[in-house]
Amino acid sequence: MAGLQAGAPTPTALTVHGQSRVLEVGFSDGAVFRLPFELMRIYSPSAEVQGHGPGQEVLQTGKREVDLINLEPVGNYAVKPSFSDGHDSGLFSWDYLYFLGREQERLWSDYFKRLEAAGVDRDAPMLGATGHACGSH
Repeated sequence: MAGLQAGAPTPTALTVHGQSRVLEVGFSDGAVFRLPFELMRIYSPSAEVQGHGPGQEVLQTGKREVDLINLEPVGNYAVKPSFSDGHDSGLFSWDYLYFLGREQERLWSDYFKRLEAAGVDRDAPMLGATGHACGSH
């Protein structure tokens, strides 16, 4: 999801709300989304979370209290967040941030269904290493 689709809305404001653990993003089309850090972390576009193809996603748990400790711009198309659990390999393009905001309700629902299917609690700590060894992060 790197880059921008032609004519896609671009951010006009990014506000980190540390107390409520939310990134507020305003877009050029007037849309404003409040993205919980937890949602950003569990849906990070990194290979560590998404894998390298369908079915390789790694279910993230224990991220409810994760903080955003840094938000670094990447060119004119993305930001790179660093989270308090050490995760910092995801590049969030403007398109991807818009997608997270627009689809937030469905994404939360999908996440809770995946937790239930795996028999795992949302707040359970991540177990061991992800087993991911591509060396890309």
